[in-house]
Amino acid sequence: MSLDAALTIARSGLAAVQRGLAQTSQNVSNAETPGYTRKSVPQQAVVVGNQPAGLRTQEAARAVDTALLARLDASRAAAAGAGFREELLSGIEAAHGEAGAMLADRLAAMRTTFLALRAAPADAGKQQVAASAATDLADRLNGLSDAIGEARQQAQDQVVTDVATANAALREIASLTLKLKSAPDDGTAALEDRRDQAVARLAEVMDVQAVRQQGGDLLLVARGGLVLPLDPGRDVLATAEATLGPTSAFGAGGTVPGVTLNGLDATGQIRGGRLGEALTLRDRTLPRYQAEADLLAANLAARLDAQGLTLFTDSAGTGVPDTTLPYAGSAQVGFAGRIQVNPAVLANPALLRDGTHAVAGAAGGPTTFTPNPAGGPAGFTAMVDRVLDFALGAQASAGNPWPAIASTGLGPDGTLASPFSPPATLEDYASRLATAQLGDRAAATASKDQAATLQQALQQRFDKASGVDVDSEMAGMVSLQNAYAANARVMSTVQAMWDALLGAVR
Repeated sequence: MSLDAALTIARSGLAAVQRGLAQTSQNVSNAETPGYTRKSVPQQAVVVGNQPAGLRTQEAARAVDTALLARLDASRAAAAGAGFREELLSGIEAAHGEAGAMLADRLAAMRTTFLALRAAPADAGKQQVAASAATDLADRLNGLSDAIGEARQQAQDQVVTDVATANAALREIASLTLKLKSAPDDGTAALEDRRDQAVARLAEVMDVQAVRQQGGDLLLVARGGLVLPLDPGRDVLATAEATLGPTSAFGAGGTVPGVTLNGLDATGQIRGGRLGEALTLRDRTLPRYQAEADLLAANLAARLDAQGLTLFTDSAGTGVPDTTLPYAGSAQVGFAGRIQVNPAVLANPALLRDGTHAVAGAAGGPTTFTPNPAGGPAGFTAMVDRVLDFALGAQASAGNPWPAIASTGLGPDGTLASPFSPPATLEDYASRLATAQLGDRAAATASKDQAATLQQALQQRFDKASGVDVDSEMAGMVSLQNAYAANARVMSTVQAMWDALLGAVR
């Protein structure tokens, strides 16, 4: 090997060591920087004519397992979606009340007050207690309806927020992708870190898979096969703000705005992440909850009214809903939020004993009833008996069961269904309603905990594989310093040899 070749090899070695030291220093200084991944400088031996000719350093390479990164992004979507679902359903759980004060308990308490009234029909105090129990029940239904409406509005507002977040992330990803495709070889690693961070923010909103392609290009595919276009100059997703009510529906003829992709409706294709969960809650889960609460309130009012006691009415002054009509489009929609105790009963609680109106009776339905007239028997119990035996029971009259409470055709558009079969009595329906809705919250908490545990485990694996270990970097720096000293020694030796050679020919 000539002295020139030895000098060239030593110089390339020094250059490689310098670049390695610079990269190690950068790794150490960014060890706590969010999203930063450990980078190394690959080296390649140069051979010319089967003779060593030095060392060539390549573009800084990231220590990233793309398959692990994809799993981590998916776990972010699952954790964000489950966390949002738990947050909204927790508010509804609170509206159901503590054990002993939920809807079924309020119904049972009202039944108890009627039992007490049965023993002393003329007792004004017991009449007032029964009226108060009915008011407590109506208030609980109002509170539950309000909580469901508030949660649904929060879901709608979250849709608007998440669409804006997704658009910002997509524009950033598009811009960084263009830079990666045109960046010099030594500038792509930092850009890829930034792009991965933008993908991570997008993954919390939507469950997306990032398919990395040659030349720095990227393909984003949402769960369900929805391809998200990358355009740094415009927003590709769109939606609108809206104020929702019990009658607000998404879909044909509805007033609830969807989410469009390049002008085409993509609402039904968005799954996973916080946005997918917000859409599911807004359009399916919460409208179903509202319908179940409405049906309980409407059937409560209707069954009592059918026996001759208009105990509950609509605050809008439209009376008692017709429960024989399909739920969608009827006065039953939103009734849980409007139900109140009949002002006439509050003004004269004796009507709980006497009844409010006559019943003609019908085959298969309630039997004939005539209210206790003014000055009638103080011990009149016919009305109270009808309430206890029939209105709050399983039958409209002896041997004639009440029509089943609807379990399908729910929601403002009639497309939803309850996950349980409605029982015959109102108390049992209230209990099953609470079990189903509170079960959803419990399931959301379990999903959130499971997703958070998985995300934490994957993050730890990713940090171990791709993060900066300062101790390892410092050990590597010592090795690089030794390599620098060795190459410098070679150059010093070659220089001495050159000096000796030149001295010999002088």
